[in-house]
Amino acid sequence: MPPRESGRRKRERGGDLPAEQPPPGATDGSVDDAAHSEGLESPGKGPKRRAQDLADAAQPTPVDLQQSRQRRNVRRKAGGGTTSAQADAALFDADVQERPAKTGKSDKGQKAAAVADSDSVYEAVVKVFTVHCEPNFSLPWQRKRQYSSSSTGFIIQGRRILTNAHCVSDHTQVKVKRRGSDMKYVAAVLAVATEGDMALLTVEDPAFWEGAEPVTFGQLPQLQDAVTVVGYPIGGDTMSVTSGVVSRIEVTSYVHGAAELLGIQIDAAINSGNSGGPAFNEKGQCVGIAFQSLKHEDAENIGYIIPTPVVLHFITDYDKNGQYTGFPCLGIEWQKLENPDLRQALSMKAEQKGVMIRRIEPTSEASKVLKQNDVLLSFDGVPIANDGTVPFRSGERISFSYLVSQKYANEEATLVVLQGGATRTLQLKLKAPVKLIPYHIKGAPPSYFIVAGLVFTAVTVPYLRSEYGKEYDFDAPVRLLDKMVHVMADSVDQQVVVLSQVLASEVNIGYEDIINTQVISLNGRKVNNLKDLVVMVEHCGDEYLNFDLDYNQKVVLHAARSKQATRDILATHCIAQDRSVDLIDPSAGQQQQQQQEAAPAAAPAAAAAAAAAAGSGQVQEDETPVEAAPANGKPKRSRR
Repeated sequence: MPPRESGRRKRERGGDLPAEQPPPGATDGSVDDAAHSEGLESPGKGPKRRAQDLADAAQPTPVDLQQSRQRRNVRRKAGGGTTSAQADAALFDADVQERPAKTGKSDKGQKAAAVADSDSVYEAVVKVFTVHCEPNFSLPWQRKRQYSSSSTGFIIQGRRILTNAHCVSDHTQVKVKRRGSDMKYVAAVLAVATEGDMALLTVEDPAFWEGAEPVTFGQLPQLQDAVTVVGYPIGGDTMSVTSGVVSRIEVTSYVHGAAELLGIQIDAAINSGNSGGPAFNEKGQCVGIAFQSLKHEDAENIGYIIPTPVVLHFITDYDKNGQYTGFPCLGIEWQKLENPDLRQALSMKAEQKGVMIRRIEPTSEASKVLKQNDVLLSFDGVPIANDGTVPFRSGERISFSYLVSQKYANEEATLVVLQGGATRTLQLKLKAPVKLIPYHIKGAPPSYFIVAGLVFTAVTVPYLRSEYGKEYDFDAPVRLLDKMVHVMADSVDQQVVVLSQVLASEVNIGYEDIINTQVISLNGRKVNNLKDLVVMVEHCGDEYLNFDLDYNQKVVLHAARSKQATRDILATHCIAQDRSVDLIDPSAGQQQQQQQEAAPAAAPAAAAAAAAAAGSGQVQEDETPVEAAPANGKPKRSRR
């Protein structure tokens, strides 16, 4: 296990603000105007006169309010770092340049129209209220206590609202409220892109959409472009506006979805509650969605927004397919080819550049056409450098995975590879990645199976986080972490099944201390997934259930006694079923339902037959005497 770093860098989601507890350090939002006043005291005046001057200066006039608003607009356009003097100078220059001729129409109406335009942009930003109820992975047959949070979203075309996926994760109720309104409307979640941390909502009530103008999307910004982040962060209940500039554009890690997608780094503050809020450029166009920030002792004021190419990919995917299909991947692991000897060993020419394919996922389409040690030279006609980058705008380079993420699931890509010294052009269909240990379960409840008090479940990253906390990548068992990071799935349905815990009972004495240990096989048969384990246990013809676990551990139980003891253990722990819903056999469920439906119909006939037998004096010893059926048609049984 690698040593723990003391100052490890951590990216965190922008977060959604808990609504049940007031934020620490929250104020009433008042601002001390005196802190911004300058030169209020004149020499040669007495204390009373100076006090009167201060009192007069503290009362802003309409002209002062208008100039203050204009200076604020100039600061916003200048990127938030402009001083008052610079703002006044820029305001004077703008007034000289834009002052119209005496045509009878004053510039007051034009400036008011500009303010109205900015206000109309802010009107599209809504506050999102969510009630969450997370799964309990330690007790997978139940959920945790629900909690509430607030975050941000904004209106887009098609009467839809765009926000972050983590803002509505594990939701049981979502409500939205527009700016200046006291009415909350119930919203429905249309689609969730967990990898890209985005979600689409809609509101059925037409009153919510009255007068709503959707946000328009702009182009990918340049470095040093000014951006304005709008949202409802911690520190108050009303809308907050922060300014900054674009600091960096590159492929970055998305914390919520554990994906590598294009991201924009900005120096505007992104706090809890800002998540899902839009980032506007100077034209009032949305250039990104606030979603996470960097928390590190050596870094300050670093936030990240989801750029428009990623956002439009999600929206287009939903519009084309009616659902979210995901961001595809090549299904390979590659190595840089910056060493000249390595390039020569792979029979590369001097002018050829690319990356070496070192591993291929068995579940991907690439496993059918690519081979280990092939050299990937280009993707969709774009040449790949030896460091794995491709040209990106003027004077910039970016990882070639950006090109892959721009494709859609089941879409074909053209690859040029060097295979055995010969150049080949291949057509490859891209698919969503398949992970042996998934990073998320997409809102589904966790799977589990219980027999004789042994609780089996499939390992996921949320499960590891629930068991070992946020530092699960250090505290979880090494073998599980190795499978999460390095091992690839051999089939789409393969899972890592573990014995999560043992519910103590007489039938499982001696096994109580086994926790989170992988199940390798049952009675000599390999366990591929949790569903296979259920089938093996139910159809076991042997006298004993012989579980082979990791670290050469064994669990042996008598099959018949284990199945009988399961009912009592479930009743003791108030567990309704011995397995999750996804593991219930549909045919068995239909048979049980048919039996339940047939039971009421057979009851009156059985009662009539029993009454006839009682009248004739022929009563079987194994049956309970039945009295006459009451008016409701249900027979009433008497005690023996």
